[in-house]
Amino acid sequence: MTNSELAKKLVELLGGKENVVSATNCMTRLRLIVKDTSIVKGEEIKGADGVLGYITDGASLQVVLGPGKAKKVTDICTNELGLPKVKSGDDSWEDNKASVKSMQKQSPFKKAIRTIADIFIPLIPAIIAAGLFNGLTSLITTLQGQGVLATDGFWQILQLLFGLIGTAFLGYFAIYTGINSAKQFGATEALGGMIGGISIGANIVAISTFFGLYNEETPLNSILTTGKGGIIGVIIGVWILAKVEKFVRKHIPDVLDLVVTPFLSLLITGVVFVFAIMPLAGFLSDGLVAMLSVIINSSNPIISVISGYILSALFLPMVLLGLHHGLIPIYALQLEAMGGVSLFPVLAMAGAGQVGASLAIYFKAKRTGNHRLQKVITGALPAGFLGVGEPLIYGVTLPMFKPFITAGLGAGFGGAYVMLTHVMANSWGPSGLVAIAIMKPESMMNFFIGLLISYVAGFIITQFTIKEKDVANT
Repeated sequence: MTNSELAKKLVELLGGKENVVSATNCMTRLRLIVKDTSIVKGEEIKGADGVLGYITDGASLQVVLGPGKAKKVTDICTNELGLPKVKSGDDSWEDNKASVKSMQKQSPFKKAIRTIADIFIPLIPAIIAAGLFNGLTSLITTLQGQGVLATDGFWQILQLLFGLIGTAFLGYFAIYTGINSAKQFGATEALGGMIGGISIGANIVAISTFFGLYNEETPLNSILTTGKGGIIGVIIGVWILAKVEKFVRKHIPDVLDLVVTPFLSLLITGVVFVFAIMPLAGFLSDGLVAMLSVIINSSNPIISVISGYILSALFLPMVLLGLHHGLIPIYALQLEAMGGVSLFPVLAMAGAGQVGASLAIYFKAKRTGNHRLQKVITGALPAGFLGVGEPLIYGVTLPMFKPFITAGLGAGFGGAYVMLTHVMANSWGPSGLVAIAIMKPESMMNFFIGLLISYVAGFIITQFTIKEKDVANT
């Protein structure tokens, strides 16, 4: 089935374009909000050729399609078949009602996690690209320092160019976060970007020094300094901006709205943001990083092994509950404070455990003559090796349940090794073999070894735990 045929089929099974409030995509999924879930043919969607999984949460639906395919199918649905894209403020009352009803079916905690996801999911392609460019920059710099590559000419220009492209995103991460936060909270997007820009502005240091809040000996220990509070502060600041902007707009005459509303909104929010939100968020961020460092960057090998095992083993259950998006701010905090991310490489082992478990099931399916399961695994394994675990999770291990557990138990061994060897990444994104490219040069080999350990451990534990009769009856 072509992408166009699949898109048409999905629109039909969703109850037609009239039943869809909004459609968007992340790396692997078509994400939808529908008006009436009773007319959505979920089982048929789940069984459609090209669909790897189907997840529902009230009126919010996710169709797992895999990397690349999700974006292409979504574009066809929105650009050619008329499904409404995610809007930024011009929703009709009917659309708003459907959105509100879908959100009412979620707990406050899940709403917060979903908001974080909606802020960061659109940024993932840029995060991955920036990580790759920064990784290549680091690799070239390392090889230049070792005398393998020349420090002038072609390699120097390439190193400068890759560094320029990489920092074009990560250097202004706060601004992009501010813009996307404004979309979620209902503030003007450009003003949200300005809040992010304020947090990294050079004048912060001068203001901090004037009020005696700057520590010249150890700038990072300052009560107020550039970047203090990180993206957590930016998100909180933009949330306040949205409240202030709506209040000001409500009380300003229409003729003055265009000039007065943005000026007053930024003035009020800017003062609160600089003198209250940034120091408070900085305190929280520093505390969180320090707490994580005790576990993640511990010099005690026993703590490293235990924490690495537990984090890797429990990560996929977090994914199923939608809680993994809540880790993104922690990744960002690590990137800002440490110049790299150590939590992501550990959690990336979870997908490798799924690959190992699925390989064990494949051989059992072959012996028992379960050709359907063999076909499913054969089709899903390439994506699994490349770090996209949904096909294996939703098509193989989760329906059988026990392999989902054994996969996590196997992944824990890889996570323990990665934590023990202090693997560090330049960013975060897909796991699996493709993630090797975003690791820091000195961490690439240990990350690969961690993957191999997870593959093997997931295979062995599943091989000795799952019986052939369980596979034959699946």
